[in-house]
Amino acid sequence: MIQKEKMHKKEEKGGILEFIFVLIQALFLAALIRTLFFQPFSIPSGSMRPTLLVGDYLFVSKYAYGYSRFSIPFSPPLFSGRIWASQPQRGDVVVFRLPSNPDIDYIKRVVGLPGDRIQVRQGVLYINDEAVSRHFMGKIDNSDITEVQYPVDVYRETMANGVSYDTLDLAFIPQVDDTKIFEVPLGHYFMMGDNRDNSDDSRLDVGYVPEENLIGRASLIFFSISNGSSAWQIWRWPFDVRWNRLFSFINTVHDLPLNKQGINDESSSH
Repeated sequence: MIQKEKMHKKEEKGGILEFIFVLIQALFLAALIRTLFFQPFSIPSGSMRPTLLVGDYLFVSKYAYGYSRFSIPFSPPLFSGRIWASQPQRGDVVVFRLPSNPDIDYIKRVVGLPGDRIQVRQGVLYINDEAVSRHFMGKIDNSDITEVQYPVDVYRETMANGVSYDTLDLAFIPQVDDTKIFEVPLGHYFMMGDNRDNSDDSRLDVGYVPEENLIGRASLIFFSISNGSSAWQIWRWPFDVRWNRLFSFINTVHDLPLNKQGINDESSSH
């Protein structure tokens, strides 16, 4: 009887140790995937509307631009610069660490590469003194997409490399719609939000983003929920999940519910 009790205790102890070992393995594997391959992010603000909405959950490709110390959990200063580095392309949507506070993640679109001259004139983006093609697509009156309660102009920009995306034009704000010329230093990038009049980006306090601060390229929206609901509130899914956004690629231009009245009058192709 005593022998059986001892064997039972050994089995219990062995089961606990095995569970701990499996848990450690799972955590290590998750950390490895998160560090080297894909990291999930959620969108808390509207600076990238209409491309990314509050409540979008997305995967970021960690290997797209190589690795820096910011690729590793807790950002230990094990090395400087980047290893296996690859340069972002204009138009990439990128997650990066805020230069003034590296504990904070930002997500914006790359519009300026090292050595570029960037300026916004009358709301039109200029790269190296060439206007980016910009066409009026119509007006949108949908607060889930725009975050405001009035119709907003939507423009589609197409960069020289063929990357297209929609932007929101809320109002003319001289500070962001008529800027000075920004000359991007070597080893840095110029970032802008697609919600052009409601984005703290390289035109304002963000400044130039060092190459080391890049985390990865945003690639896929795997979940999206509206009305301030959380992904964990499963009972809200039937009402608030944006089903049309699930498993959509971020470089895909989504069809927006636009009012295209007057489009021929306002269309421009700078």
